[in-house]
Amino acid sequence: MRMLFSAAIAACVLTGCAPMAGPGTPPPAAPLSITYKTGACFGACPVYSVTVDGSGSGTFEGERFTSSAGKQSFALTPAQFDAFAGALARFRPRGEKLVQPGTPACGMAATDMPGVDIVWREGGRTDHLNVYFGCDMEKNRAMFDALRVAPNALAIQGLIGAHS
Repeated sequence: MRMLFSAAIAACVLTGCAPMAGPGTPPPAAPLSITYKTGACFGACPVYSVTVDGSGSGTFEGERFTSSAGKQSFALTPAQFDAFAGALARFRPRGEKLVQPGTPACGMAATDMPGVDIVWREGGRTDHLNVYFGCDMEKNRAMFDALRVAPNALAIQGLIGAHS
């Protein structure tokens, strides 16, 4: 009996005493995932999508006017992920928010500007922000500037290129 107890303690120490998942136990929640996709403009604006998650994995997909075309996988540090997520956090809506021509959040809009589409996924929750940078440019300047520079936290400038 004592040997069985010692073996149980040793197993617990080696596995970190993680609870065993049994039938009906939900799997652990997926870490926060953020997809940041830029939109086209009249000119040579970089068009790309980057998806990162709290586990440290990232995918960049260059579409137009980027140094890297197609999908590229990359790793990021927890500090990079936290800086990127933190830069976007104050603009994360609960549900969906559109700042597009024709929506109440837009008002006057300049033409031919780029935009950004951001999706946060966490557990079963999805939040979505879609912003056109031509909407009320003076009123929204602080938000637009913050959204534009947020990808700098990810060290993907080499994939985006000189256009950004």
